[in-house]
Amino acid sequence: MEDEKLSRILKAVGDTTRRHILTLLVQEGPLRVTALAAHFDMSLNSVSKHIKVLEEAGLVTRRTLGREHFIAAELEPLRVTEGWFAQLKSIWELRLAALENILVTKDQDDE
Repeated sequence: MEDEKLSRILKAVGDTTRRHILTLLVQEGPLRVTALAAHFDMSLNSVSKHIKVLEEAGLVTRRTLGREHFIAAELEPLRVTEGWFAQLKSIWELRLAALENILVTKDQDDE
């Protein structure tokens, strides 16, 4: 389940336009879909498709008031990516520590 979430999130933020949408929402707060679309040189329909991908990843939520759709950033799902990056970092730290240990041991043997 976590792998599926991670894949959806990475797919969503792997696109420049979707990252820009998410950044705008974090900077400015919830925005109408039409206000978001005004920032891009593409159709409202195309922006809506990008928003849909972000919604499927849980990175944005939609609130409807009458005919207006407001989109808001949801950053909690990014904790899944933080956890994955933390795992990668700890693996590399262990490998670097092992390499350092080998180099220190070799230096001591050379003395």
